[in-house]
Amino acid sequence: MLKKKSFSLSGHRTSVALEAEFWAVLEREAATAKQSLAGLVADIDKKRGTRPLASALRLAALAAAAHRH
Repeated sequence: MLKKKSFSLSGHRTSVALEAEFWAVLEREAATAKQSLAGLVADIDKKRGTRPLASALRLAALAAAAHRH
């Protein structure tokens, strides 16, 4: 089931729908980095190039999860 969250990125609002499991990993990473989820999403957004934001967030979550194991 997808869970939608909204953020302000580069001065405009955007919504992203991801599975709850991906959000949980991203929220944990943000807390570990002592930043907000919105801040983490903004950082990923700046580095994603032409990749869709949802895909970039999923890949970041997978990389973070793999790094923890």
